[in-house]
Amino acid sequence: MVTIGALMVFGAYLLYSTLTSQKYSCTVSVIYLGRSGTATASAASKDDAMRQAQTTACGPITSGMNESIACSNTPPAKTECVTL
Repeated sequence: MVTIGALMVFGAYLLYSTLTSQKYSCTVSVIYLGRSGTATASAASKDDAMRQAQTTACGPITSGMNESIACSNTPPAKTECVTL
């Protein structure tokens, strides 16, 4: 019982520390080679959240590393960020 309790406390601490480090949430829409993708990501800084969301949005609409990098360097069609 003590072990289970300790594991639950540790799990709760990990969840809390992970969620409190996320300060911004951004939704980014990209259009690349006529295809569109949208994704949401959260991070400690607004720039990191935007970059992660754009990378995630580019994933399903690109093929290969070259397209993925080119898509990530394309200005987003739409960006919305909120403070958590």
